[in-house]
Amino acid sequence: MHRRLALAITAAVLLTPLATAQPADIATFSSRLSWTMDDRRFGGWSGLELSPDGSTFVMVSDRANILTGRIERDENGLITGVQAGTIRPLKYTTGGDLPRYHDDSEGLAMAADGRIYVSFESVHRVVVYDNAVVERAIDLPRVPDYDSLQNNSSLEALAIDEDGAIYIIPERSGEIDKPFPVHRLRGETWETPYEIPRRGEFLVVGADIGPDGRLYVLERALSSMLGFSSRVRRFDMSETALTNETTLFTSPAGRHDNLEGVAVWRDTAGHMRVTMVSDDNFRFFQTTEFVEYVVPE
Repeated sequence: MHRRLALAITAAVLLTPLATAQPADIATFSSRLSWTMDDRRFGGWSGLELSPDGSTFVMVSDRANILTGRIERDENGLITGVQAGTIRPLKYTTGGDLPRYHDDSEGLAMAADGRIYVSFESVHRVVVYDNAVVERAIDLPRVPDYDSLQNNSSLEALAIDEDGAIYIIPERSGEIDKPFPVHRLRGETWETPYEIPRRGEFLVVGADIGPDGRLYVLERALSSMLGFSSRVRRFDMSETALTNETTLFTSPAGRHDNLEGVAVWRDTAGHMRVTMVSDDNFRFFQTTEFVEYVVPE
């Protein structure tokens, strides 16, 4: 994703908040933490998964790296720190390094058995690894509409349900008035049971299915002078339809950095928490940050 935004972001050296009228948010802002590591590979985090209690994380970057660690919280559940492991490279189907154009990893989903699914742009595909060691990728069946996917705007959002079905949403729908398709993989067969209406200039960058069985979709819009706006929408899921579309929050431009990874979990009070991580595009004027909102039940 970072290549496509480079020119627009460079024009916005300072991400200045914009005071614009927003609809009342259902979700409330909880906490935010900026952080970094002394490793040149750090940055570009585009996919996020959390443990059911929100304490540990797995992330992938858009330069084919993976990182695991622990989120530290205070007695109120606010994020106070990060303890991270070692950044490691994702591997190819041969077990070796990913070839050029095969290394733009974007989406992340983790199954209950520990298998890790990763979606890629450029060479559009979804792969699975046996576990977080990510020693050898296994290609899943080719995604629908492969030939029409855009080079740097394709398989951004990846999610998995409790039955192990995989869901993929492209970043762009092709036209401003065309809905985003939601493709689902069960076994060896992709199908397209859902569409998400396109609202405004927002594009899909992340997705997760929460412990409540609902689909949460993270979207982003970019103002070249004011920074990023983020939005999370939630949908009830049936076998053939998404219903009860609900906007949980819309942030004004510049409030947060380039949020791309999203994970949803339930806290001890029974509330859903939407935790996100930003892709800093490896730019000095951007930052990696965890951002969290709470959705009252």
